[in-house]
Amino acid sequence: MAQPITAFLPYSGQGHTARLAADLAATGLVRRTHLLAPEGVPRLPSCGHLQVESPHSSAAVQRLADASSTSAVLLQLTDTSIELGAFALQRLLQVQAATGASLVYADHVSVQQGGRSPHPAIDYQEGSLRDDFDFGPLVLLDAEALKVAAHQLRRDTYVHAGTYALRLALSRRAPVVRVAEPLYSTVETDGRTSGERGFDYVDPRNRARQVEMEEAVTYHLGKVKARLEPPFKAVRARRGPFPVEATVVIPVRNRERTIGDAIESVRRQEAPFDFNVIVVDNHSTDGTGRTVAEAAARDHRVIHRVPERRDLGIGGCWNAAVHDERCGRYAVQLDSDDLYKDHTTLDRVVDVFRREKCAMVIGSYQMTNFNLEPIPPGVIDHAEWTPENGPNNALRINGLGAPRAFYTPLLRQVNLPNTSYGEDYAVGLALSREYRIGRIYDPIYVCRRWEGNTDADLDIAQANANNLYKDQVRTFELQARQRLLAGKGGGPASKRAAPTATKRKSRVAKTSPAKGRAVSATTPAAKRKSTPRR
Repeated sequence: MAQPITAFLPYSGQGHTARLAADLAATGLVRRTHLLAPEGVPRLPSCGHLQVESPHSSAAVQRLADASSTSAVLLQLTDTSIELGAFALQRLLQVQAATGASLVYADHVSVQQGGRSPHPAIDYQEGSLRDDFDFGPLVLLDAEALKVAAHQLRRDTYVHAGTYALRLALSRRAPVVRVAEPLYSTVETDGRTSGERGFDYVDPRNRARQVEMEEAVTYHLGKVKARLEPPFKAVRARRGPFPVEATVVIPVRNRERTIGDAIESVRRQEAPFDFNVIVVDNHSTDGTGRTVAEAAARDHRVIHRVPERRDLGIGGCWNAAVHDERCGRYAVQLDSDDLYKDHTTLDRVVDVFRREKCAMVIGSYQMTNFNLEPIPPGVIDHAEWTPENGPNNALRINGLGAPRAFYTPLLRQVNLPNTSYGEDYAVGLALSREYRIGRIYDPIYVCRRWEGNTDADLDIAQANANNLYKDQVRTFELQARQRLLAGKGGGPASKRAAPTATKRKSRVAKTSPAKGRAVSATTPAAKRKSTPRR
């Protein structure tokens, strides 16, 4: 019988690896199984051993490419217990042969706490650039594509980003294909909720890993002709009349426990300009509307708006507020269960707009529980954003930070997608395609995590829907950037916004983030180098 597969499994001495190796041999399709293991791990006599310190390193990728002696390679991505389904390998080989895919992956069944539940994957897109894309723990690679891609990595010293860079290189060569069938089962080892896992990419403990991932995706964007380079356009704010200088926008539905606190944090703001807050009450059915109405009766700056439409998501509520004639020159975000950190937040955001002439300002925030007690991972400063490379790395990560604020005339042209997930990310990507984005690197916002958060604990179906949508947003944005760089259009807005392209100047902000002020949008905090750091 033909044996078209060479298998590579990460090995830490666990018994489940030996069982999987035996199961692979029993299929008659695997010519040789190699274990990827650090020095000192006991050997399995039936397997080859490749000594690597990290199975995700570029050294490991090159070792397995060199050791492949068949037309296909089976690679286990995570060290977990796997039970193959009937004819699973045959099915992977069939799909690879039918499609010419460089990488084939499949749905699986998750075993957790004695139960079994489906764990469907999602289809891979051109914009599936995030490094946490869920292929499941088992993928089949075309060996020829692997050998070529392994030598096209950005560099050969990655510790964490080797398999990520490999996947990107493979996607440039041939399609990445999903088999929408559960071909194996695996034991779920990450028992955290979706809300907890969602912040891994900004956890300071993962910074070294994130630096490598950014380098890999930036190189990939260059190869597919979508990498942006400074200078980015400055926005000359219009002098025309606005009712106020800044408007805080709070979309809300059924948040009677928190909306009063959010409004009060706006009312406490101190600034040398006029501001207001538009609360878009999306037809709440609890006491939210009453709380907002009472706040509006006490303070004329609080505007209670109930939209006529009943088909609005969060993005649609934002559009309703931004197109309201009472909206100010700058529109600043505040979620209905969050708070501004102190009375200076609004003033600091507007100051960055004025000094940096940017289309958007993004702050940093402190993670807390409902009672405002700090929780891990602590301060989320999105330090990976630098003026040189922030717009590129934004295509890899899952969010841009908070609070987010926009130059209203430009936002009125771009608009937010009418969704309740990823709408802010989509418009941020679009604006960063051409315009300056200002940053504040110390916390000015409090993000409360509690059981009422919409993303606190999502089931697999909703998590997949969210990820599929954001990947689609990235795909649209990637294609727009390719068109822009090819001179075929792709700009986020018309010329009516009157942006002015300015030469990038090497200047240092008067005060540093360590002293509690915003850094210049053209100079990274702490003199960061062109390779952004986490």
